Amino acid sequence: MLHREIEDVMTRDVATVGPDTEFQGIVAALDTRRISALPVVDDERRILGIVSEADLLRAQVEKAEDAHLLPGLRRLANRHSKGDGHTARDLMTAPVVSVEPVASTLQGARLMDRHHVKRLPVVDSDGRLVGIVSRCDLLRTFLRPDEDIRVEIKHDVLRAALWLEAGTIEVDVRDAVVRLSGRVDNRSLIDIVVRLCRAVDGVESVTHTLTFDFDDSHLKSGPAHFARRAPGR
Repeated sequence: MLHREIEDVMTRDVATVGPDTEFQGIVAALDTRRISALPVVDDERRILGIVSEADLLRAQVEKAEDAHLLPGLRRLANRHSKGDGHTARDLMTAPVVSVEPVASTLQGARLMDRHHVKRLPVVDSDGRLVGIVSRCDLLRTFLRPDEDIRVEIKHDVLRAALWLEAGTIEVDVRDAVVRLSGRVDNRSLIDIVVRLCRAVDGVESVTHTLTFDFDDSHLKSGPAHFARRAPGR
């Protein structure tokens, strides 16, 4: 319910390279798959790093700049330069920020934002690569059809999470804007319904004309209070 999991949006067919893959092999793999980065994995598909177009370009720039240094300085620079590397092990960025497949898409987005990365390798509990998720993958969760959003709210939010009977609340979704109408038992439930609907992936905003039978706003915080509907209402 609500935010989908990473495994729902990730790419499972992931091109990878081994740590000993040479520069030309990396370039060829990127060009063939038309992607901008490759996870570097060991023989058991455990993630070691990521090598990107930026890493390859940086290596070439450093190598070109290094050619203009005096011989003594060149030897010193080579000790600290990615540009001297010819394999994925030498060129990759490590350690890698990764995410588990059961993490929510919101958690994935926060990780990307916090670490300023464009993609996240998806690893299982043993650290083995099972997929990769990109910014575009996460953004697609906010471009969902209105009907998908409506169905999720009715089934997952209203029925499964709040146990409301069918027809208690009517849900209309247009251009990702959710409109709720109907009548609920308690006033406090309205805020809960709105907040849960707002948290559904793809929802831009929530408006409502919901009414209530019992005003429980004056009750003190503590165990939830519920008012029963009168028979026939």
